Amino acid sequence: MIRLDSITLKQLRALQAVEKGGSLTAAGHALGLTTPAIHTQIKGLEDAVQVKILQRAADGGGSELTEAGLTLLETARRIEDALSQGGANLAALSRGKAGRVTLGVVSTAKYFAPRLVKALSLSNPDIEVALRVGNRATTIEGLERGAFDIAIMGRPPRRPPVTAEPLGVHPHGLVAPPDHPLAGQGLWLDALFEEVFLAREKGSGTRILMNRWLDRVGEGRAYETLEMDSNETIKQAVMAGLGIAFLSLHTVTEELASGRLVELPAPALPIVRHWFMVRREDEVPRPVAVQLWNAIGALKGNYLPIVPGN
Repeated sequence: MIRLDSITLKQLRALQAVEKGGSLTAAGHALGLTTPAIHTQIKGLEDAVQVKILQRAADGGGSELTEAGLTLLETARRIEDALSQGGANLAALSRGKAGRVTLGVVSTAKYFAPRLVKALSLSNPDIEVALRVGNRATTIEGLERGAFDIAIMGRPPRRPPVTAEPLGVHPHGLVAPPDHPLAGQGLWLDALFEEVFLAREKGSGTRILMNRWLDRVGEGRAYETLEMDSNETIKQAVMAGLGIAFLSLHTVTEELASGRLVELPAPALPIVRHWFMVRREDEVPRPVAVQLWNAIGALKGNYLPIVPGN
């Protein structure tokens, strides 16, 4: 019989350490325990759930989690997130605050998120706001685990189920250096598809939108991409002449205003989407999270960048 009430935090942390380190020995080093002590914690977990959670790694060295182990690992991460949130809220209360709200934003939103947090700190000084930045996949994962009270992103995810509220428009377009041959003239598709597209990593909302736009206007035509891990790197690479980029125009407002980059005219561009704030639909939000949700809505997007010429 499964005995969930006998599971301890030490056991779950041992499981997480084994998954991260790849072996009982590595987990012991990470936690300051002996290998037999880690083995005892894992054995206690297996006794509690009545199923094997570790197996020898496919390459024959170390250990890896079984499917049941991976399921338990996800539970362990959720518990750690909840404890972290609880500790942060207790710390906020000890400092005289009403509580702490964790705001997760996709990396494209980092260009306005600090202004938003500043506005919230002025309108709601009794609430601490913790800002967490990641790509779309990471932000959705944080929502799933309950690591974020509120998240800001483009298109709301299908899973987990969320309540979503639009915040303002979010334009996307092609940018290039001002001396680019295609700058200032109509863009022919043949010329467009000869370019190298500097792109964010897979899982990025901007990358997904770029791929869909190129597939649509090119009717399946092949194109060359060069992947980079941040908008800042892409902007510098575009200015250096390594290629052109499809970006959120909210990430390049300063460069467009100064003339270091220009927006290229192209079919069906700019694409105008919306920013949304989202929260888990299947969980009851804490009162401080509801207070901050309403405060963000009341700002009516006045913290969003203004794109030159749009």
